[in-house]
Amino acid sequence: MDTTYSVRYREYAEAIWEIEEEGIPVIQARIADWLGVSRASVSEMVHRMANEGLVSLDDEIKLTDEGRHLAAVIVRRHRLAERFLSEVLKLPWAKVHAEAEVWETTISEDVEAAMWAVMEDPKTCPHGNPIPGAGYKPPNMKPMALMQPGETLRLERISEELELDPEMMRFLDESGLRPNASIEVLSKDPHGALTVSVDGSPTGVGVFAAERLFVEVDA
Repeated sequence: MDTTYSVRYREYAEAIWEIEEEGIPVIQARIADWLGVSRASVSEMVHRMANEGLVSLDDEIKLTDEGRHLAAVIVRRHRLAERFLSEVLKLPWAKVHAEAEVWETTISEDVEAAMWAVMEDPKTCPHGNPIPGAGYKPPNMKPMALMQPGETLRLERISEELELDPEMMRFLDESGLRPNASIEVLSKDPHGALTVSVDGSPTGVGVFAAERLFVEVDA
């Protein structure tokens, strides 16, 4: 990875990648919300990134080829670190996102290669998000919010947006809402909030979370 780019550039490139991955229009206000910074800070940074050739600024902010390469390296190392922290070091599942943010900019190419090897080429992070370059082929998915009472499907992926909220991650962990969990919708209120059975245990899921939890559907 090009070490000439500051940690801040890498953080913004990662955020743009993740927002785009969620299918959300990448605009300055969305980046500000994602990173928890002011819109003025985002405006200054994205214009600096544009001057460096990392993004283009049209109706939406788009990564250039160089920006996409930078983002892919950071996202890959972040998600590898999450997997390593969770599976090898046995750190609590809900805590690995925050710890991986520290690791992602310090992992060298040699350490990255060693992590790939010791974990036998993982395809996703512990939350089901694809590791760039791992060859992950996603199944057909839909948001849990679109499930109907009586429907039972397998949880495949937890949005990166939910990972930004430690309290949400603790709730998901304690409720068993992890990839591969069997989800049955017991009821759905008029506003879209769900009561679900997670591997046989009932829990409530609000609309915000239900829209950002993805379940596998038949092809």
